[in-house]
Amino acid sequence: MDDTKGQVVAGGNGKGNRLDQLHSPTDVLIDKETDSLIICDLGNQRVVRWSRRSGTTQGEILIDNIACWGLAMGDQRYLYISDYEKHEVRRYQIGDKNGTIVAGGNGKGHGPNQLNSPTYIFVDQQQTVYVSDHNNNRVMKWNKGAKEGIVVAGGQGYGNALTQLSTTFGLFVDTLGTIYVVDSSNNRVMRWPKGAKQGTVIVGGNGEGKGANQFNYLRGLSFDQHGNLYVTDRNNSRVQRFSIE
Repeated sequence: MDDTKGQVVAGGNGKGNRLDQLHSPTDVLIDKETDSLIICDLGNQRVVRWSRRSGTTQGEILIDNIACWGLAMGDQRYLYISDYEKHEVRRYQIGDKNGTIVAGGNGKGHGPNQLNSPTYIFVDQQQTVYVSDHNNNRVMKWNKGAKEGIVVAGGQGYGNALTQLSTTFGLFVDTLGTIYVVDSSNNRVMRWPKGAKQGTVIVGGNGEGKGANQFNYLRGLSFDQHGNLYVTDRNNSRVQRFSIE
């Protein structure tokens, strides 16, 4: 296998809304149970599923008319989806088109029961939903069944102090409740321990640029089982790997 070349597993037929096309996808997860990819196809305002079996040439629409940005799947195989335009996160059973609101859903705003353009989400084993509340420059935590969320990172306005976040994107929460979040306008990834009033910069924070410790409009993040951090660095057209102590 040639590791220098990627392999197209969904789309690849130009930008469009046919079932064999995608348009500005923002997030993807693997559903091991059905051996398929579930994709936020933002430009087409839909969530689609593509089988990973060879010979698959098109996807199927799971949910339509949704400004989907972020996806997560809980242990119970519920699908959680953020809607960037309705300012809410819904939980769906696979096959269900309507879903249940689990965060936001009270219009655009910065109140504890509101979101403003949520992007990426993370769901833990207790069905707690963490939301990258993009235009509120904060991360919100919504406990299962809660009517409002709790600010767990940022929320102190737009800025570059350690108490602040500016345009949040990628999000990961470890088993101790430590939050890792992409602080995009500050070109850095921050770590916020559970209950902390401020975060620490773990990579970046050295201005916008092309250097090995710099970013230009970073978006997503992910960890592997060895604790390496992967960051998508959009305007530098690259993915970077960091080993985090």
